[in-house]
Amino acid sequence: MNTNRLLTITISILILGAVWTFMSRVREPSSQQPGPPPNPKAGFAAPDFTLDTLDGGQLTLSELRGHPIVLNLWASWCLPCRSEMPAIEKAYQHYKDAGLIVIGLNTASQDSESDARAFVQELGLTFPIALDRDGSVQSRYQLLGLPSTYFIDRKGIIRAVVVGGPMSEATIQSNIENLLQEK
Repeated sequence: MNTNRLLTITISILILGAVWTFMSRVREPSSQQPGPPPNPKAGFAAPDFTLDTLDGGQLTLSELRGHPIVLNLWASWCLPCRSEMPAIEKAYQHYKDAGLIVIGLNTASQDSESDARAFVQELGLTFPIALDRDGSVQSRYQLLGLPSTYFIDRKGIIRAVVVGGPMSEATIQSNIENLLQEK
């Protein structure tokens, strides 16, 4: 009887040990972790989006692959946005023949379309203005402050991010020239 009891206890301990080992194992990190994706940063793919434009069209970021892109998130009430916008327009005029695309992404969920339109007309902006009406792109890009500018290469990879402003003409120019040098 003593041997049977010892055998039963040993088997029970082994089973409990196996269950404990299984239950307490370290799980593999999931690629589908809850919560927002990591903040877009240099070296990572720019999150894609499709938005209406101020002129009535639509713009899809991924359809612009093959071109260097400056994506500038702004609002009409943002004073640093207003201060840096002439330098962005100047850079666009200078580099557009080299294939540069500039997208002014208005944070329309925090702004009004009429104010955005007035801002664009007052500053004489000629590049496309996308409207983030529901804030989905701001959320995808985890907007930390306005203005926020993403310098995106021809493959859709973010090469530089500037949060806050106003950016100097030299900062804009050097980031654009870096994008244009990449083939």
